[in-house]
Amino acid sequence: MKATIVTIGDEILIGQIIDTNSAFIAKSLDKIGIEIHEVLSVSDDRNHILETFQRLQNQVDLVIITGGLGPTKDDVTKKTFCDYFEDELIVDKKVEAHVIDLIERVMKRPASQMNKDQALVPSKATVLHNQVGTAPGMWMKKENTVFVSLPGVPYEMKYLVENEILPKVIKEYERPFILHKTILTYGQGESLVAERIEDWENNLPEFIKLAYLPNPGRVRLRLSARGSDEELLKKAIEENIISLTKIIGDIIVGFDESETLEFVLGKMLAQQNQTISTAESCTGGKIAQMLTSIPGSSKYFKGSVVSYSKEAKIEVLNVAEKTIEEFSVVSAQVAEEMALGVKKIMKTDYSIGITGNAGPTKDDTDCEVGTVFIAISSLKETIIEEFNFGQPREKVIDRAVNKAFEMLQKEILKNVQ
Repeated sequence: MKATIVTIGDEILIGQIIDTNSAFIAKSLDKIGIEIHEVLSVSDDRNHILETFQRLQNQVDLVIITGGLGPTKDDVTKKTFCDYFEDELIVDKKVEAHVIDLIERVMKRPASQMNKDQALVPSKATVLHNQVGTAPGMWMKKENTVFVSLPGVPYEMKYLVENEILPKVIKEYERPFILHKTILTYGQGESLVAERIEDWENNLPEFIKLAYLPNPGRVRLRLSARGSDEELLKKAIEENIISLTKIIGDIIVGFDESETLEFVLGKMLAQQNQTISTAESCTGGKIAQMLTSIPGSSKYFKGSVVSYSKEAKIEVLNVAEKTIEEFSVVSAQVAEEMALGVKKIMKTDYSIGITGNAGPTKDDTDCEVGTVFIAISSLKETIIEEFNFGQPREKVIDRAVNKAFEMLQKEILKNVQ
């Protein structure tokens, strides 16, 4: 079973908002065995929408459309549905009662005619009840393709997908099993990882596909298996992961989307009842942000000092002014004193000190753009490494954060062995 996701709205095409709806719908459909054939964004234009519907007709089994269901004139989806299905709009009394109740009970005002017009739906549509909003979903079939229209408001769309669409699809369609397993690696680039696992990849079963999902300093490997026998798929994936671990086990840090390195680090620190603090300059607090994005991080993360200026390094972290004068703010010596300073302030077992020149100019240092010094202060020692992460600025920051996590993990493992 194949599906196409269509988002409607000029605001998406001009970059005014980011399309998060498609990602949610795609993940939801994938979990129940529906293959995503295509993801499209089209303008709020009747002809453009009709052309899109005509092109998708009988090419896929399911088309899910979000957006264009509001009460204003620029929302044209319902009328376009009527044009495409040669239908007319009628008032759905159940939807109308829900809209009036929601407006009057929650918003404490009378429902306007514009609000009530949300209850207008194509007469041939199966109405999908939107408990959390005023715009109902619509399910209509033409020949071999089902077209489903959903509101663009994310929480309303999510409610309808989870409570109306998925149960209906599961009930009415036979679907294959689709299983995914993600392996998270750190420290080596995509090409090097590919070289190391080339023979393993060439010997994967035909029903298992491998995808490389690289980021600066980290590569996710996603195994996807599709078939009618769920147990066979699970067994095949498990066996191939075991053989993969024997090849690149030295750089594998997790086996799920949620098991990012910051998640793994948090788990390791929590298990050892140990704490961490950070002193950041060129990364601007991103290390702390990523550590605190993990639920329960307050158990092991004590705090951070973002010392972007020379004065902050001296006055807050107690970095010696003489050290900066002799070696500059971007140096191994300053990174070390930053790590030791925040460790003393926060009274933690581990700390990270990071200083560098992310660019685009050298500023007041002689170091090349892209130069970063990372210091990890652990229970026994402080280690410092120098890197040059190149350009652009965003790449330098992302790679510096990932490398700091990788170094921290190695230090924690040293102390638990």
